[in-house]
Amino acid sequence: MKAIGIILAGGNNDGRLGVLTDHRAAAALPVGSCYRAIDFTLSNMSSSGVGKVAALTQYNSRSLRDHLMSSKWWDFGRKQGGLFVFTPYTSPEGSTWFRGTADAIHQNMTFLKRSNEEYVVITSGDSIYKMDYSKVIKEHAANGADITVVYKNMAGKDLTKFGVVEVAADGKLVGFEEKPEQPKADTASLGIYVISRTLLIDLLDKAIPEGKFDLVKDIIIASVGTRNVYGYEYNGYWSAIGTGTAAYFATNMDFLNKEVRDHFVNEYPYIATKPKDEPPAKFNKGADVKDTIVGSGSIFDGKVEHCVVFRKVRVGAGAVVKNSILMEGVQIGEGAVVENAILDKEVVVSAGQKVIGASSEEPAVIKKGTVI
Repeated sequence: MKAIGIILAGGNNDGRLGVLTDHRAAAALPVGSCYRAIDFTLSNMSSSGVGKVAALTQYNSRSLRDHLMSSKWWDFGRKQGGLFVFTPYTSPEGSTWFRGTADAIHQNMTFLKRSNEEYVVITSGDSIYKMDYSKVIKEHAANGADITVVYKNMAGKDLTKFGVVEVAADGKLVGFEEKPEQPKADTASLGIYVISRTLLIDLLDKAIPEGKFDLVKDIIIASVGTRNVYGYEYNGYWSAIGTGTAAYFATNMDFLNKEVRDHFVNEYPYIATKPKDEPPAKFNKGADVKDTIVGSGSIFDGKVEHCVVFRKVRVGAGAVVKNSILMEGVQIGEGAVVENAILDKEVVVSAGQKVIGASSEEPAVIKKGTVI
């Protein structure tokens, strides 16, 4: 049962991530000291045997395209299949930005029509998880489903930012609401769908001329009750960093948990990423680094505790950094204090300055290149 993959990686999540997506797509956000968010979906595709994948990008796509320039890191450097990166373009027929997720796929319809695989796996590019899509495809086929929606029980969590599905005893979806104010169930869609390639083409060809551009609302939800739409329950780790800065912060901090870190880093299949050629991190005399993931090329003279540190970060003598995320190239001056904060790429905190957020749920977020 062969399938192709489509990764919807074009957005900035409607500004919910604030300045973190001012200069990059949400799918390009750094995660866990060395990854980008899209690495998790790409690795899932590769390890699941999905050998032909399209990443649809649009908003601030430069850094994402740079990251995806060589596909060999995820084992997509192959003659048959491989990784395709699509953006909006100008042609004699016209030029429009993607008007929605369904329109993004429709504007690249040749990818679907020139493929021969029976199924399509559609996912987002900004969720952190590990999944074998081949198991979803197998159950999809066994159910005789037209569409399969992957979901997870999230009892006790705020579901107003998710699609909420109602699943009958036989596995069929009997309800699907997008971001409801009062959810009717505790089961949330993970934004992962399996559908027949030919059916997807037919549905898109009918929806787009009618001005229906959203995959979830106009294709998936519209099919509930009229087609065989089934659910597939997933019970593993999953986090959507695109729901806001608090979720992004919490997801990174989860990598300080040994079970989570081992799940992604030390348990096969591993999560792959584009490697960087930098020297190992250096801890000078007087450095005190605890409960922290450290990126390559970083140098420490001060105190760092319960942090996620990316590449080429420098922490000066006498500085104290706690419960924070330091992205690539951040410079912390001597005697500076940083706590409950997300410092974007190349932020400089000058000697003696302070950056202190209210809490993990309300971290201070400092824009790329800011000098404090």
